[in-house]
Amino acid sequence: MNFSSYMTDWLYGENGYYTNFKAIGKSGDFYTAVSTSAFFGASIANYLVKLLDEDDSKTDGWLVEIGAHQGYLLCDMIQWIYTVRPKLLETIRFGIVEKHPKIREAQLSYIHERFGDEVKVHHFSSICELKTDYAFVVSNEIFDAFPCELLKDGKIAKVDNHTISWEVAPSNMLEWADRHRLVQGEIAIGYEDFAKEIASLPKCDFVSFDYGEEYVRNDFSIRIYEEHQTFPLFDEKVNLEKSFKKADITYDVNFAHVVEAFEAAGFSKKHYETQARALVRFGIIDILGEFAKQTTQERYAREADRIKTLLAPTMMGDRFKMVHLAK
Repeated sequence: MNFSSYMTDWLYGENGYYTNFKAIGKSGDFYTAVSTSAFFGASIANYLVKLLDEDDSKTDGWLVEIGAHQGYLLCDMIQWIYTVRPKLLETIRFGIVEKHPKIREAQLSYIHERFGDEVKVHHFSSICELKTDYAFVVSNEIFDAFPCELLKDGKIAKVDNHTISWEVAPSNMLEWADRHRLVQGEIAIGYEDFAKEIASLPKCDFVSFDYGEEYVRNDFSIRIYEEHQTFPLFDEKVNLEKSFKKADITYDVNFAHVVEAFEAAGFSKKHYETQARALVRFGIIDILGEFAKQTTQERYAREADRIKTLLAPTMMGDRFKMVHLAK
């Protein structure tokens, strides 16, 4: 089978890695920006409030997260909206796009833990199910979870019994690679269809964070993440059969491909920048400053240290990027 089919089965097939809820922490999944600090979500919500202030026709729309994991990000955003614009909770509605029942249950449990019956969050299997004139759609680390093909010197990876071999790539893939000057690396599968789904919304602001660059690397970044250790896919230590469906598999995002797919679907690129620049522009420093006025020095220092993780160039600040696409 093609590598993209193998990766799809690995992550989303029966008992696939993403079909069951994964904890985030020492014994679980990646540490993400969301799990690092609630101020990550607060900053994005602060940006959303600014957009709504600029166009109050959007206040009757939806805030929707795709790939919400347990629901931390959406809940942090709702909490910040309640803090600075409680009246918005009377008009704006909240949703999560999630297909898997077990993950939905975990999300609803956490949302109830945070807000009781005060906040209603609707689930959708696809963004196409959402009927609204406007939605602010947010995702964190979703594009790296799309399946991909592996290309090397005009050949495409095949997988048989968890063993990779190579055969001549189909002409359409070679044309794509030639157009993007890709000789070796990953080609994400599904960005175009995903962009078309988001484009089913009449008006939309789509904001997404992920790790990668806005260019072709011409090298393999695909890797397996298991028990908080990272192994390049082609490392001699990697045993695909042993890791299959039990570990995460991921790669760096080519944001140029993301932007190209969304522009073809009718979006325009508003911003592409490092996570650090985006969060500062969204107001994270001001939010931290307000927090300092209301809390103890100890709690402030602890939160400031977490935010440093989000912003520091040697940590998440430069490695992760933010893209804002609008329709």
